[in-house]
Amino acid sequence: MKLLKLAATVAALAVPAFAFAQDVKIGFVVKQPEEPWFQDEWKFADIAAAEKGFDVIQIGAVDGEKVMAAIDNLGAQGADGFIICTPDVNLGPGIVAKAAANGLKLMTVDDRLIGANGEPIEGVPHMGISARKIGEDVGNAIADAATERGWSLDEIGVIRVSYDQLPTAVDRVEGALDMLREAGVPEANIFDAPQARTDTEAALNAATIVLNKNPDVKYWAAVGLNDEAVLGAVRAAESVGISPDHMIGVGIGGSDSAINEFEKPDATGFYGTVIISPKRHGYETAMNMYEWITEGKEPDPLILTSGALATRDDYKEVRASLGIE
Repeated sequence: MKLLKLAATVAALAVPAFAFAQDVKIGFVVKQPEEPWFQDEWKFADIAAAEKGFDVIQIGAVDGEKVMAAIDNLGAQGADGFIICTPDVNLGPGIVAKAAANGLKLMTVDDRLIGANGEPIEGVPHMGISARKIGEDVGNAIADAATERGWSLDEIGVIRVSYDQLPTAVDRVEGALDMLREAGVPEANIFDAPQARTDTEAALNAATIVLNKNPDVKYWAAVGLNDEAVLGAVRAAESVGISPDHMIGVGIGGSDSAINEFEKPDATGFYGTVIISPKRHGYETAMNMYEWITEGKEPDPLILTSGALATRDDYKEVRASLGIE
């Protein structure tokens, strides 16, 4: 009997003072639960949960009031921590305080919390997207494609489909343009096309003005915030009689619009898209939170992910490698 008691005592001492996997509950709060991106984040978080044996509590919170209610909800359910993409980054101080009041560990994804001083709250671990790096990937893809076609880079006109109200849009576009400048595209060959909205129609209208003003440009390329911006420029080129082999458009996002373009019988001027994968943002953040709860291993303060270029020739393979297919 003494030996059994001793064994039981040793076993108890060997167990870390953290939660068991089956007892761990992790919240995953997103701002637009109907969007495929966030649904995929949830899907990959569930995969992590299935591997490790913890529970994921999925909550959609479209405004500040619902965010605060969601955090209280998680506290009432006995959650250990949560990951959030908030609808308003300026809710940062309130989210941090509410998490602390409920005894919840906090990590952000996609959008980083902003403090009262207007700066990111560095004490909250964050996984986001490197907008500038993705833009650089776009610029390099265009330069490489132009070289493969035998174009002289100083003959290319670049349509900068712009939406400068959004800092992410500026970072993406300027990242692309810096790579094109470095490759040899003259500054005078970059034409701004401000769009009123971030959709294809607004981009088409903006790009058509640029194309009509510059009929002597032989080759064209287009960059923008997303796939829709670049598709608008491609449609504008078609409308003024520019053939697909004289246009290189590279979008961002890997949206359904981009995939539909690749699946057309004949190639268009939409050359490629830099696909942003939700896999790391769902799977890895959930794993990071789980290890933080069970092992005390705090996530890296800042992790920035990039994308993968996909073209008409390889988009299915690229999507599969990112866990999208």
